[in-house]
Amino acid sequence: MSQDLSPSLVSFQAATEQFRAGTDSPRDFLERAIDRLTAAEPTLQAFAALAIPRARIVADAASLRWKEGRPASRIDGMPIGIKDVIETFDMPMGLGSPTVNGFQPTRDAAVVHALRESGAAIVGKTKTTEYAGSYATDTRNPHDPTRTSGGSSAGSASAVGAGILPVALGTQVIGSTLRPASFCGAFGFKPTLGAINRGGSHDFQSHSCIGVIGASLADIWFTTHEMVQRAGGDPGAMGLIGKAELAEPTRPGTLILLQTPGWDDATARAKEQLLATVSALSAAGVQILTRDNHEGVAKFETALLEVMDLALDIVGYESRWPLKSVAYRDRDGLSPSVLSRIKLSDELGLDGYRALLARRAAMRDAFESLAREADAFITLGATGAAPKGIQWTGNPMFNVPASVLGAPALSLPVYQDEGMPLGLQLMGAQHTDEKLFGIANYVMAR
Repeated sequence: MSQDLSPSLVSFQAATEQFRAGTDSPRDFLERAIDRLTAAEPTLQAFAALAIPRARIVADAASLRWKEGRPASRIDGMPIGIKDVIETFDMPMGLGSPTVNGFQPTRDAAVVHALRESGAAIVGKTKTTEYAGSYATDTRNPHDPTRTSGGSSAGSASAVGAGILPVALGTQVIGSTLRPASFCGAFGFKPTLGAINRGGSHDFQSHSCIGVIGASLADIWFTTHEMVQRAGGDPGAMGLIGKAELAEPTRPGTLILLQTPGWDDATARAKEQLLATVSALSAAGVQILTRDNHEGVAKFETALLEVMDLALDIVGYESRWPLKSVAYRDRDGLSPSVLSRIKLSDELGLDGYRALLARRAAMRDAFESLAREADAFITLGATGAAPKGIQWTGNPMFNVPASVLGAPALSLPVYQDEGMPLGLQLMGAQHTDEKLFGIANYVMAR
């Protein structure tokens, strides 16, 4: 496997033994994060708002609990960022749009409340694209400030990739957690649909989810587990299924190589590295199913040719509110892409939307049926390196299947392209999140 391009990642979990021993503390860990933020933020522009005085108070209390051997959780005192589409009572919400103009929520989102109960130190709100859509923000890639950090969880990926934070929350409805993580050399987790409570998140469409970007698989798993233990999943959903501890490395018996429609857009270097990983796994005894040796895989990949249009049409229709409400009062504050989305969704109509939902349900059924023949799917986290410039957040074709299918997926920072980070992506059937982490641990160890 290629060189790990994540030397700047700073894991909170890796420091907890020092907290217990008294040779480090969450407050000292936070101060190092603040130092990195102060040095990097003028270039990166990753944060929309900061809450450092409150974070210091929280970290002090956590430091005492760790010293006394009674931490509130595995993430007690951990610095964390919150994507600026998720409500916090103590910081304004901008949603990446001038139409919001510093709206101040009066409550915490469910996940933010859960993080505070866990003892996490919330450092700030991280920047996002316009209404978590495609119109870019000014955040830069920590590995090359002339390139995008991706979208829409731009600030979260940049802050983690720069080693400022060990964890930051994102959201995903198309590719907004996995792609930025891939571009910024961080780990990215898009869970099973409904696994993390979205209450108070303004990324609300029917296949959207809270995502987690982190410095390690352990940082992500423990953060997710603590949130779900305190806030559950979406109403009516089972929430994240899995034990409190991180899954041990687990060799998969069978993997499906998924060459989605993004394969034709992927760089030669990206495809070369993925195929080398697949070859190494095969040599280790893992059976690899592909569109060339399995009729079901070929048929499913043909069905995925429509997945992007399907996703965009569903999201567009479901975003009519609040976007039409915003357009009513401040049309000039919305980008042309949002205005176009409103127009197209109006033309679709309710019957058209119902037909889209039926197509998505059929695609999910086909996916779950195919997934029963393997332990997981393997593919790329993005088509290549983060694009130069910040006007375009990159091609999400490798990420959208997990969104539409409601499937858990991980982006692992193990590849490189043009000297920039690039992720390997693993995807599983719904509710196999814990199993996916075990497979990821195995892949990372090779």
